[in-house]
Amino acid sequence: MFDPREKVILIMDGANLYATAKALGAELDYRRMLAEFQSQAYLLRAYYYTALVEDQEYSSIRPLIDWLDYNGYTVVTKPAKEYTDAQGRRKIKGNMDIEITIDALDMADNYDHLVLFSGDGDFTALVAALQRKGKKVTVVSTKATSTPMISDDLRRQADYFMDIADLAKSVGRDT
Repeated sequence: MFDPREKVILIMDGANLYATAKALGAELDYRRMLAEFQSQAYLLRAYYYTALVEDQEYSSIRPLIDWLDYNGYTVVTKPAKEYTDAQGRRKIKGNMDIEITIDALDMADNYDHLVLFSGDGDFTALVAALQRKGKKVTVVSTKATSTPMISDDLRRQADYFMDIADLAKSVGRDT
């Protein structure tokens, strides 16, 4: 799948990756993840995108964000928006699709192959745009859950599909 001469970047849609790993019951070891991709290609950068609830005294994602930031990942965050829906329930919205899309297109001159960790069908147009620029795109998600976490359109558009269920065998956390 990877040519060792290719310059590769990883872009992780944090919320989507977390939901997919959780649905699979897999815990990913992000140190192993970097090592796995570094062993297969020339890994330029690994990006992790997530929204953070600003006013919370403690966020369960904060230790992960700090660890990633100190261990080889470029972490991109933005404040999550909090709102109340029509039923009066408190909701949090923190979609990073636009930031991911702009960054992937902006950096396209610097890499050959993008590995996108997301099953979100909204990225189908991004994948097609990158392919028109001559880039290869691998999408990492799963079909192994009862409801697939990957959009069929996204999977079909990608040059390669990598199932997290398979990837977790080599980059899963030892329990």
